Amino acid sequence: MKLFTMMKEIARNTVCGPVTRNYPAVKRPPFPGERGKLVMEEGKCIFCGICAKKCPSHALTVTRKPEQSWKFERFRCILCGSCVEACPKKCLHLVSRLEPEDKKG
Repeated sequence: MKLFTMMKEIARNTVCGPVTRNYPAVKRPPFPGERGKLVMEEGKCIFCGICAKKCPSHALTVTRKPEQSWKFERFRCILCGSCVEACPKKCLHLVSRLEPEDKKG
């Protein structure tokens, strides 16, 4: 019985063609409602820390002293956009992501 089921599946797959994409050559469009990833324009940032205070998941850390730095923990971010809305200089943006994220940190 399983042999007939398997043969039926093989015949269907042979006629229908592949169900996957040829990934780097053919990329899928983002899903509707996908927010993408957070991008910062460093030249515009004044390191005020408002974005870090508004972030509900504490994914952002802004340091003003002794040197100005900005740290974003990508895997803590829930992509809610609160930091983007709160930024007074509008240097944060959520952009659609098409490339896979391959490393942590």
